[in-house]
Amino acid sequence: MEEKTSILIVDDEAGLCKTLAKILDKKGYETATAESGFEALDMIKERAFDIALIDIKMPVMNGVETSKKIKEIRPGTITILITAFTVDDLIQEGIDEGAYAVLHKPLDIDVLVGSIENAKENEPLLTIVDDDPGICRIMKDILNRKGFNVTTCKTGAEAINATRERPGDILFIDMKMPALNGLETYMEIKRINPNAKAVLMTAYRQEMEDLVENALEEGVYTCLYKPFDMDEVIKLIGEVSKKVRNKPVENAK
Repeated sequence: MEEKTSILIVDDEAGLCKTLAKILDKKGYETATAESGFEALDMIKERAFDIALIDIKMPVMNGVETSKKIKEIRPGTITILITAFTVDDLIQEGIDEGAYAVLHKPLDIDVLVGSIENAKENEPLLTIVDDDPGICRIMKDILNRKGFNVTTCKTGAEAINATRERPGDILFIDMKMPALNGLETYMEIKRINPNAKAVLMTAYRQEMEDLVENALEEGVYTCLYKPFDMDEVIKLIGEVSKKVRNKPVENAK
């Protein structure tokens, strides 16, 4: 059974929260509600949501501040802002901070559902390619907890086949693998999906030096040297995501 898209609705109007939750539940989504930015952050700390639908104009902590803090806790969460006011500065700040879209109240449900579906379709897929199952498991577990959509492959050939079925947007590829090394894997994936962005990984800095240099010349984003800090990985995902995601747009009613 396909897992439902989870949506956190954040609005200080309790009635609107309840109404939106009821409508989206009937549309097949899994919803939860929060009536303040602080309540939303407490809920985000407890579990990841695919999408956070956030009112901009809320007391104490506005929607843009809430969106920024949500992305600090769960960087993979897609945020959609909603507003009934003309708050151009906040709207622009929200978009600059990575909000997928801004929708205006009263909400058009068809536009809202369309934005949710488009956001999910454009959610970056992360692919970890490493013949070390421990590395794959650790990276996937940490990134899943941060809200990212992650798949893993044990070999270059497996990653290439996965790309043919569903192209990954951001790939973390180990350089030293049997049969196909990281560069060979990247070059074949790049042929199938020219928009793919890759970060190489290796524990063999000196041995792989020439190969890494060649890879960078071929368009690889950067190379991480093991052991690396997962905070560095999450920061890189944020940087690369800006290059693979569609530019957020403001949707007027």
